[in-house]
Amino acid sequence: MYSKFVKRFLDCFLATLAFIVLLPVLLVIYILVCIFMGTPAIFKQERVGKDEKIFTMYKFRTMTNKTDENGVLLPDEQRKTKFGGFLRSTSIDELPELINIIKGDLSIVGPRPLLVEYLPYYTEEERLRHTVRGGLTQPEVLYDKVFPTWDEQLQYEVEYAKNVTFKTDVKIIFKTIQIIFGRIEKNYGDQIRKTLIEERREKVLNDGKVEVK
Repeated sequence: MYSKFVKRFLDCFLATLAFIVLLPVLLVIYILVCIFMGTPAIFKQERVGKDEKIFTMYKFRTMTNKTDENGVLLPDEQRKTKFGGFLRSTSIDELPELINIIKGDLSIVGPRPLLVEYLPYYTEEERLRHTVRGGLTQPEVLYDKVFPTWDEQLQYEVEYAKNVTFKTDVKIIFKTIQIIFGRIEKNYGDQIRKTLIEERREKVLNDGKVEVK
């Protein structure tokens, strides 16, 4: 009952309320992003949602558009800014996802919405994460993992998808508030981990199997 009906109602109601209340803050952040990192202030990217449907996710950008002499974007490490790191550490960069929640692309709580190109790299068990909507905040916070490995993250998300409850969602929301302070202390916004593709390819090579191309 909760996962099929109540959860979506609460998502829409709470996200709409939060968007209205936070609108002045969102406008200030929008202006600051334009000043410190340029335009457009909103970063758009295709992600995988419920039932593996593709949608466009919105976030505040956290990197500049600096390019080399050939017009190619510089590596992430060279495009980071202190302000962008702050936005990521505090999860403020994810506030535009409230629009995705209102539209029905996301939920307040759910698996992290990931890139489309990751789809071929999940195991059949890991694909169960797509049986529910992705979330603004994720189940990994319950395990006190500021920097979970990919295997850990996907495991937590599958476990969540198999048993969505109101009690669990409330725990995740309150835990998120606590873990944000840990992210700030550990400079979460400055961390850039390997992509799932890179990690899975390395694992194949290390296991002595045929190289994935």
